[in-house]
Amino acid sequence: MAADPAQTNDIKTTPLNAAHRALGAKMVPFAGYDMPVQYPLGVLGEHKWTRDSAGLFDVSHMGQAFITSTDGRHETVARALEALIPADIVGLKLGQQRYSQLLADDGGVLDDLMVTRSQASADDGSLMLVVNAGCKDADYAHLRARLPAGIALSVREDRALIALQGPLASAVIAGHVAGAERMAFMTAASDRFDGIDIHISRSGYTGEDGYEISMAADKAEAIWTALLADTRVKPIGLGARDSLRLEGGLCLYGHELDPTTSPIEAGLAWSIQKRRREEGGFPGAARIQRELRDGPSRRRVGILPEGRAPAREHTEIRARDGRVIGEVTSGGFGPTLNGPLAMGYVEAAFAAVGTELDLMVRGKALPAKVVALPFVPNRFFRAAKA
Repeated sequence: MAADPAQTNDIKTTPLNAAHRALGAKMVPFAGYDMPVQYPLGVLGEHKWTRDSAGLFDVSHMGQAFITSTDGRHETVARALEALIPADIVGLKLGQQRYSQLLADDGGVLDDLMVTRSQASADDGSLMLVVNAGCKDADYAHLRARLPAGIALSVREDRALIALQGPLASAVIAGHVAGAERMAFMTAASDRFDGIDIHISRSGYTGEDGYEISMAADKAEAIWTALLADTRVKPIGLGARDSLRLEGGLCLYGHELDPTTSPIEAGLAWSIQKRRREEGGFPGAARIQRELRDGPSRRRVGILPEGRAPAREHTEIRARDGRVIGEVTSGGFGPTLNGPLAMGYVEAAFAAVGTELDLMVRGKALPAKVVALPFVPNRFFRAAKA
C-alpha cells in the first residue's frame, strides 16, 4: 500500500480521514491536519444543505482536554480557570457550557474556547475544554505553566469530535440519542449514541441549531456512518463551514481574534458575565474594564459591499474622504445572501450601522456600508421543550 501523502509530509490525520477519502472529499492541509475542504456536492451545495437540512462536520482536529483538581471540587477548578479567562466559571451549572477566551496579560486573545462543566461521572469538579486546532499546543503549554498546584490538565488525543448542524439536526439525533432533542442551547451531557458512550453538547459554529459529539476515536467512524445513513444528512467540508460561520457573524481565531485584539473590540462583551466585569481578576482586566466603561478605540463590524466583488482578508477599509480606518478580517461570498459580505475592524467612530465606507479591492474604491451582525439570523435552540 502506498504511503499516505498526508503522513509523509508530517501532517496529522483525524480518525475519519479514510472515510472522507472514500466519500470523494477534496483534502487540504489545515491547522496541521489533512482535512476535507469540500465533497462532490461542492461548497455552495454543502452550505445550502446545512441551512435547509443537516450537515455533518469532522472537527476532530480541535483540541479536547479536561481540567481536574485533587480535591474534586468544582469551585477549586473553576477559580483556577477564572484566573486565565474572563467568563464566570464558578457559576457554571452541571451540564452547562460557556464560550470564553484565553487571555494574554494585556487582555489580547490567545485563543477562544468552550468550557463545559462535565457530567462524565458523578460531579468530580472537572471542566472540559475545546480549543482551536491551530492554537492547542500553545494553549496547553500556557495552561500548564499557569494552573496552580493541585490542578491538572489532561489532553485527550484519544477522542474524536463531530458536529451535526442544521434545522433537521435535532430530528436526526433524536433517532440515536434519547432525549437529545430536548437539550437547550449551550448545555451538554454524557450519553449514549446507539449504545456508544459519547459526550454531547447543543452547540456549533454555523449559526444553525445543532450538536457537537465527542467520542472515543475508535468509535468515530461508526457514529459518522450511522448519521450519514440518514437521507437528511450530508458531509460538509471546511469551505462551507467558513461561509456558514461568516454569515453567522462568528469570530475565527487568526482573523477576527488574535493577541492584539481584546474581547470588547471583537464585540464579545456578552461573553463576560456581570460578576467578572465587576471583580476582574483575569489577565488584562484593567484594559477590558476600561474598554467596557469608555468604549474601545476600534470595533468589529459587519460590512456589505455593493455589487458582486468580494472583499477578502486584509482589504483596506477607508472613510469616504479616503482616510484608512481599518481592515477586513474575513470576507467572501454569502450563499444565503447571494452576494459578498465581510467582517473587519474600523475606528469606533465609523462602527455605527449604516455608516458608508469604501473597500479597496484591486486598487479601486468599492462602496460598502456597516450592517448589524449576524448577516443571517441564528437559529440556536434557546430553551428546552416542555
